[in-house]
Amino acid sequence: MNHIDYEINKELGECYLFMAEYEKAREYYQKAVACNPGAQEPYMGLAAITLNDGDLSAAYTLYKKAYSVQAGEKPLIGLAMIEQAENRLGEAFGHYSEALGYNPGNMIAVNSLMQIAYVQNRLEEIIPYLEAALEPGDTEAVRYALAGCLLTIGRESEAKAHLEMLLGSNPANAEAQQLYAHFAA
Repeated sequence: MNHIDYEINKELGECYLFMAEYEKAREYYQKAVACNPGAQEPYMGLAAITLNDGDLSAAYTLYKKAYSVQAGEKPLIGLAMIEQAENRLGEAFGHYSEALGYNPGNMIAVNSLMQIAYVQNRLEEIIPYLEAALEPGDTEAVRYALAGCLLTIGRESEAKAHLEMLLGSNPANAEAQQLYAHFAA
């Protein structure tokens, strides 16, 4: 493996992908794979190009390959997004959950997991993921979502506490005010 050739081809693939010149990007990513078949990035780039082509099956295979050479959140999210698009929600739930093990603050995984949990009535299962997502960056959106889930599953006192924290730091948050009004009724 020539590391310099790999880096040049990978970087050119990324540049062409960014410029939406997909065939040139594909060519350079394939060269990068030939230089270093054990690197994840070229497979991820090829998966993005293949998704753009509309070939979910081929993209899924490329995300699996990317994960096999280097486990991590990005290929798992790619797999889960395709599974979600194909209505394979149980598999998608599993892959999004696994991705959050690598990065609890990944908002793509958090938001998608919440969507699936609402559809499949699995809100109780996502509470730990939402709580973990508060750790890296206590975002209002995550705290609000956590409060909404807790309220929906009947854990009202915990929901109220999260809403009070949220409103304590941002009293103007209209969504939190509206949800908190539930307790005044």
